[in-house]
Amino acid sequence: MSRTKAQSFDELVLESVEAIERFIDDSDRFPASRLRGVEFAVEDVPGEVNTYDTDVLEDRQVPLARLLPAQPGTAGPHPRIVVFRRPLELRAHGNEELSALVRSVIVEQVANLLDVDPSEIDPDG
Repeated sequence: MSRTKAQSFDELVLESVEAIERFIDDSDRFPASRLRGVEFAVEDVPGEVNTYDTDVLEDRQVPLARLLPAQPGTAGPHPRIVVFRRPLELRAHGNEELSALVRSVIVEQVANLLDVDPSEIDPDG
């Protein structure tokens, strides 16, 4: 059965998240629960916002992903990392490059969430 571009992209995101989770779980540096409760989502394009804070990973002022941290001391939503499909697809030349770019963006956002250097959680780094 044929998959759509969106389904293929979702699978790339899922594979990257699972690899990062395995790497963190196997690491002695992080408690196994560090990513428990973090939600990962894919949106086609970012919504309109006049300015972006440090929670947005940009390339030439085009948002690629966004980290929506949990609100400490509240029963609010869990942290959420949103990856924007179309801006990433437009920057990649082929599936291999897209896969590497997706992983890099997710590593960057997870590192931001955990307040560590991306090299500390990159399964390929």
